[in-house]
Amino acid sequence: MKKNLLLYLSTGILLIFSLAVFFFTKEFYELIETTSIWVREWFGRFYLWLGLFCVLFIIVIALSPLGKRRLGNTKDRPEHSIWAWVAMLYSAGMGAGILLRAVQEPVYMQQNPPLQTRISPDIMALEYTFYQWGFTAWAFYGLFAMIIGYYLFVKQKKVLVSSAIEDTFSFKPVLWIIDILAILTTVFGLIGAVGLGTTQINGGLNHLLEGDFGINTTIFLTLLISLMAFISVWKGVNKGIKVISKLNINITILLLIYIFIQSDILTIFSSFFTALYHYILDFIPMSLAIGNYNPGEPFLTDWTYYYWAFWLAWAPFTGIFIARISKGRTLRELLLGVMIIPSLGTFFWFSVFGESAFQLIDSWGNYNNEFGDVFSSIFIFFENYPLQGFINGITIFLLISFLVTSVDSAVFVLSMFTDNGKKIPSKKHRLIWSVFIAVFAVAIVILGSAKPEINVLTALQKLLIITSLPFSLFMVIMTGIFLKDFFKKAL
Repeated sequence: MKKNLLLYLSTGILLIFSLAVFFFTKEFYELIETTSIWVREWFGRFYLWLGLFCVLFIIVIALSPLGKRRLGNTKDRPEHSIWAWVAMLYSAGMGAGILLRAVQEPVYMQQNPPLQTRISPDIMALEYTFYQWGFTAWAFYGLFAMIIGYYLFVKQKKVLVSSAIEDTFSFKPVLWIIDILAILTTVFGLIGAVGLGTTQINGGLNHLLEGDFGINTTIFLTLLISLMAFISVWKGVNKGIKVISKLNINITILLLIYIFIQSDILTIFSSFFTALYHYILDFIPMSLAIGNYNPGEPFLTDWTYYYWAFWLAWAPFTGIFIARISKGRTLRELLLGVMIIPSLGTFFWFSVFGESAFQLIDSWGNYNNEFGDVFSSIFIFFENYPLQGFINGITIFLLISFLVTSVDSAVFVLSMFTDNGKKIPSKKHRLIWSVFIAVFAVAIVILGSAKPEINVLTALQKLLIITSLPFSLFMVIMTGIFLKDFFKKAL
């Protein structure tokens, strides 16, 4: 019992929570909605300051002599190639989101400019999209990865979030609460992502095939993704997670090139570099939403605060997974690699799809919100290109595959948590969490269908905003303890 106390406690709490959601769905939804708005209103500005701090802190550590410190022994070398490493961290950290938002978000920002500046709406749209998907999001992940990686490979601690503070706070109940909260947040986010993702894929199939695929199709997709993720995580990091992640990135790049070569290449390059220049130039005032760079509280609450809370909530799981695959890398390689490489890739992705969508709108002469629906915008976009059926099929495949890599990496992290913090968790724990996620995801889909007046999936996503609050405060404490330990060891 003692060995698996974390497993029993976390699964027990999840079962009790699930029963409460089932029997008090309406009350659950209203409580989540009210509390998530409260968190954003009262702590939104704190999130902005924290995000800026994380970016600047990572840059300082990476460029200082401390950046030469290696995760592991001085003779250790990276376990994974740079390409495989980037593929895995990107699949775990962003995944299907870049597909679903590729057109919808840049076009929304173009049609509803968040800031009134001298630059064109097109550049402003790309700049703000860069901002919400760029350095800050990956800085949250990178900070967690650095600190957990340090305690994991340098101080030989267990793979647990509480490992970062256990030498300072030795009170067991506090450590259990932190680890259980990390597990609950990972499970909530994962179930919400699978439920919402399969619903979106189902919506895409309905749009493409002009059919009416109902809940049975969504359940089938959920079980298919869960099964594929289980097979992947059963095989482990090298034979499962890494293989699928590399496949995802390769196909995504081919899709990017396909759109890129059929668009105005010079305009895309110009927009990319111009938006990147303004993003870097305006980064600090945008990060603090001050002066002319304040889009207003309604916009911040609906967009930036929401994104920051979401990235923060995912930081423990994603950060630990990144730390787990980063043994042998220096802090400089880890921090700059995590923050810059995927950010630049994301920026170019949005530049290609966003600028191409802008050109389509210009050619139409008027815009009737064709790209307004996040479920169908990417498919409507592809209707304007050759081989649309084939490309749409590839997109559906990628949406499924990216969900698989999100699930398998999360199941691997959950298994490490509950298997006494082992770096290579037992297959029994991988099976337990794979089944658990599949059953709960199907249950949430069924519950959402049974009570269509209540958006259960959206409520689960907003639940992450609430759980992001304790993690944001924990991040401050964790960073302070890390600096104290790091400099103490250095001296």
